[in-house]
Amino acid sequence: MNWDQIQGNWKIMKGKAQENWGELTDDDLDKAEGNRDQLEGAIQRRYGKSKEEARAEVDRWMAGS
Repeated sequence: MNWDQIQGNWKIMKGKAQENWGELTDDDLDKAEGNRDQLEGAIQRRYGKSKEEARAEVDRWMAGS
């Protein structure tokens, strides 16, 4: 799945993102609104990950979606 598809189906994908990153709040995901940079930033803040680590996690999540 590519990011355009994720962004277009964000309401559905939001639940899948929360399953994958359980520490993300509804507010975190609502603020992201399908924006990859916002999602990566939320992962960085909640999990203490580097930008590169967060990007790699999102890449893996996208590949499995």
